[in-house]
Amino acid sequence: MRRWLTLTTTHLAVLALGFGGGIYALPILTAPEAPDEEVLDRVAAETLYAGRFVRDLKGSNGLHWGEGEVRVSRSHIAHFGRLAPGPDYKLYLAPRFVDTEAAFLRVKDVSRRVGDVRTFNGFLVDVPTDTDVRDYTTVVIWCESFGQFISAAEYQASRLTRE
Repeated sequence: MRRWLTLTTTHLAVLALGFGGGIYALPILTAPEAPDEEVLDRVAAETLYAGRFVRDLKGSNGLHWGEGEVRVSRSHIAHFGRLAPGPDYKLYLAPRFVDTEAAFLRVKDVSRRVGDVRTFNGFLVDVPTDTDVRDYTTVVIWCESFGQFISAAEYQASRLTRE
């Protein structure tokens, strides 16, 4: 009986590790190619605002982080850097800087979901035509499936700090 319990526990642990590893690896294995430098350079020429993802934000951690420069134009948001790989990343524009899951959840209903982030070594996301990037201050990367804050980059001073 004891041997059976040990085997079952071991098998369940291996299964859990395999499942967790699969969730982590699947987005990496299925990610499309990152945008090439030429495309990113062309978008950079249209830049209205710039900000930075930094790895050590309060709400980021060893598995959920971003680093590098973010360029915002009227029609595109481009990232020159790296993101921790993960599933179901969404790019939001937020009305003020947030650096934790709780802070983002407080403004999520007034934030604008712009699109999906499917690459982890730079990305390019089209801004919907009905979205004015000047109405927001911050780019947020959020994992929708797990409700996990990844990173944020402020690209213009918050209206709250300017008033």
